[in-house]
Amino acid sequence: MTEHKQFFPRQVVDAGWNRWDWALLPIVLAILILLAYGGEQMARPYHLGETLPLSLDPINLPYYLLRTTLRMFIALGGSIVFSCVFAVLTTKYRTAEKILVPVLDILQSIPILGFLSITVTAFIALFPGNLFGVECAAIFAIFTSQAWNMAFSAYQGFRTVPSELREAASVFKLSSWQRFWRLELPFTMPGLLWNMMMSMSGGWFFVVASEAIAVSGQSIKLPGIGSYIALAIEQRNLHAIGWAIGAMLIAVMMYDQFFFRPLLAWADKFRFEETGSETAQDSWLLTWLRRTERIQGFVASIGTLLDRSFATFRLRYDGTSIKARPQLLASSSQRFWDALITAVVFYAIWTLIHFIHAEVGWGEFGRVCILGFYTMLRVIVLIFLAAVIWIPTGVWIGMNPRLAERAQATIQFLAAFPANLMFPVAVLLIVRFGLNPDIWLSPLMILGTQWYILFNVIAGASTVPTELRYAAKNLGLRGFLKWRRYLIPAIFPSFVTGAITASGGSWNASIVAEYVTWGKTTVKAHGIGSYIAEMTSIGDFPRIALGIGVMCVFVMGFNHFVWRRLYRMAEDRLHF
Repeated sequence: MTEHKQFFPRQVVDAGWNRWDWALLPIVLAILILLAYGGEQMARPYHLGETLPLSLDPINLPYYLLRTTLRMFIALGGSIVFSCVFAVLTTKYRTAEKILVPVLDILQSIPILGFLSITVTAFIALFPGNLFGVECAAIFAIFTSQAWNMAFSAYQGFRTVPSELREAASVFKLSSWQRFWRLELPFTMPGLLWNMMMSMSGGWFFVVASEAIAVSGQSIKLPGIGSYIALAIEQRNLHAIGWAIGAMLIAVMMYDQFFFRPLLAWADKFRFEETGSETAQDSWLLTWLRRTERIQGFVASIGTLLDRSFATFRLRYDGTSIKARPQLLASSSQRFWDALITAVVFYAIWTLIHFIHAEVGWGEFGRVCILGFYTMLRVIVLIFLAAVIWIPTGVWIGMNPRLAERAQATIQFLAAFPANLMFPVAVLLIVRFGLNPDIWLSPLMILGTQWYILFNVIAGASTVPTELRYAAKNLGLRGFLKWRRYLIPAIFPSFVTGAITASGGSWNASIVAEYVTWGKTTVKAHGIGSYIAEMTSIGDFPRIALGIGVMCVFVMGFNHFVWRRLYRMAEDRLHF
């Protein structure tokens, strides 16, 4: 893994101040003040039943924007830690992979409202008399909208580390700790950063649900852009919705310039080959930071601590000792874990059979399975159409870094645009022209999730080695042959990651996309999403559980029999 450009020069740094330090000082102070103020407001005294002030006056939007953005970045930090832990466990331990990957399939198919209903009471109980409990519930809900996509990206990155790099790590006798920081995380970083952007943008879709929380028969609307949009929709205030969209655009542009663009430019040093100026991104803030003295000293101290950890967590034996030889898991132990997993699966099946027989009946179960099949057909068709559109677009953007720089903020804003703001328009058009809801409500399922495909394809295309690009050009590859032999294999692992998360997100979005309400008008399509939404509206908890359970089975089955096979194909045949 080459490092054609250090984040900061590794040298003894003068502890003095230069003009770049003084220029950066106001930005740093402003960020610290905003963080302190936002944190203070998140931890203010609060008692259940107290009404939090919320107004549609645009003058309050900067404050609401601060609160929402702070929640989203806290959730993003938790998602990064979760993704790295998930990737390490599933790629290092076969038993953990058998358990955790299906669990992640289930988690990404559970509606966000399901997480809120389970966790909000527990978080409030942890912090009685304080608003921080409700804030934690909202942050956790946003976390569930970000973590699964990033976890799949990290898993794909760790699984597809080139064999020659793994062999080099073994030759240099790197410990697991050193291998993580020196090889696996750097190799995964470019794709993970693009998925971080997608997760951050996708989180805007869920802020409406996460900031308007119902608990103990009461509705708590936390100050934020999501609750502002929810109040605007409730009052049918189109001007307020326009102000909210403008505030979101400003937020996307700011965290693109101050957070993601510097990270993407910095991550160019983690490419799997030497890159030139034609494939590197630029960031004015990163250039600025590299010229400062104080920031250089701070980063150098972190690098020193990391180097010391490498010395502490190194291999304690050489490559010739008996201990250094690969230790295979004993067959009896492996059989024990397989038997335990099988027992858990059979117990879950028996519990499901008992629940269906006692609570809802087999006729209702059959009807829900048919509705699930309808929704599955929609998901398959929509994913295919999104792939046809966004694979060529993503390859074009990913292989043109200058174009990616110009389009980056625009793509983030389009991905961040709350798709639920389009639902009233769909209702009005369907009612006005007498359209078939089964057909014309379907595109709403993919509005917010199609971007997972685009972001992952861009990430895959942007990491194609320069030598491979030159080889394809010199060989004169054109048309279908170019896509079959070069482009599709290059971006295939990233596309599969994007398709998995887009598929799971579409199943989740079907709950709000197949059952759309605007004022007193409700339009619904036949599908398991509308079934869950309808049962939720009338409070039929056994049928809600049945709908969510059947949806999880569909998602897990589709992921196992389709996406997992494509993952193995990407690893065995299509990886460079």
